Amino acid sequence: MAKSNLLSERINSLSESQTIGMANKARELRQQGHDVISLNLGEPDFGTPQHIKDAAKEAIDAGYTFYTPVPGIPELRQGIADKLKTQNNIDTTPDCISVSTGAKQSLANVILSLVNPGDEVIVFTPYWVTYAEQIKLAEGTPVYLEGTITNDFKVTAEQLKEAITPKTKAIIYSSPCNPTGSVFTKEELTAIADVVAAEDDLFIIADEIYEHINFTGKHFSIGSLPQVKDRTITVNGFAKGFAMTGWRIGYIAAPLWITKACNKLQGQVTSGTCSIAQYAAVAGITGDMTPTEEMAKTYLRRRDLVISLLNEIDGIKTNTPQGAFYIFPDVSSFFGKSDGEQTIETSYDLCMYLLNKAHVSLVDGSAFGSPDCLRLSYAASDENLIEAVKRMKEALALLK
Repeated sequence: MAKSNLLSERINSLSESQTIGMANKARELRQQGHDVISLNLGEPDFGTPQHIKDAAKEAIDAGYTFYTPVPGIPELRQGIADKLKTQNNIDTTPDCISVSTGAKQSLANVILSLVNPGDEVIVFTPYWVTYAEQIKLAEGTPVYLEGTITNDFKVTAEQLKEAITPKTKAIIYSSPCNPTGSVFTKEELTAIADVVAAEDDLFIIADEIYEHINFTGKHFSIGSLPQVKDRTITVNGFAKGFAMTGWRIGYIAAPLWITKACNKLQGQVTSGTCSIAQYAAVAGITGDMTPTEEMAKTYLRRRDLVISLLNEIDGIKTNTPQGAFYIFPDVSSFFGKSDGEQTIETSYDLCMYLLNKAHVSLVDGSAFGSPDCLRLSYAASDENLIEAVKRMKEALALLK
């Protein structure tokens, strides 16, 4: 008997993260001696700002090495509440904040606390790979609404209105978006909020993890709108804007009854997250934002660099992302072509071709619900970005 038969149906039905899967394939090639340029993972290539690292060292020396409250230390929850009020116009209190081991756990807490078997959750596509799997883990049904490249991959309020059924429990989206970098405007989000407000017991899960990497000049939070204030769960964290991926600090701001439910769940799974990381996060959210602002400027410059290089490749179609650090080009013009050894049928085929032929690691668009595209992260040095696109151009020219 195969051992997988002994595992739960829950785990057998769960897909591996394709971003992590591609990273593993790149690592295998690198171990074989190949010079692989990895543009697959969504991880800043900057170090954590010094004042945040200093706060962590001080916390260790001060003996803050014990269990913390499940929803997080009071100083951090107060700092988050203050930040949301001043920067996002979300009027909340510390008891409505729940800190977790990364925004991914925050999302899981929310979905598992809200979604019942058979509930539908509308997912704006393209979407971050984990949304759909977490919904399935809760025995809910993901319902995909597609935003196309012609509309900067953004779903409209009209599309949302048509997709809502009596089974719809929530909608979920990210802005700035992973994988597209698209940013919803205040007007677009207000129209979406009006649709949600007209329905009973329909919730919004707003993933704002890329909030600080926003090239439009101002981030707008849907949770600030009065008509959906009591329907919105804002999810955020420190990984992207503060270059703290390994510190694993995420949080939600939600109506109190939802926050309490998430705390109840987290109390049975992980309890409070790392004490030292929390004290570091306090320094991040209350301290100097200059390093974050400088990172965002660098990402903007890199975006322009990569788009200019990609636009020199025949067959690649790009839009201009307004945030995050990804480009999500349409590569469907290469489907059906061959280099004489391999025929490209899908974006996954193309990613594997580029990995093996050009030693550039990307992620295929099917992982994000858009099989005509692939995701390229420009959270890398200028040198690596220039070399990676050069290799891609040479390899793609061989496809006829």
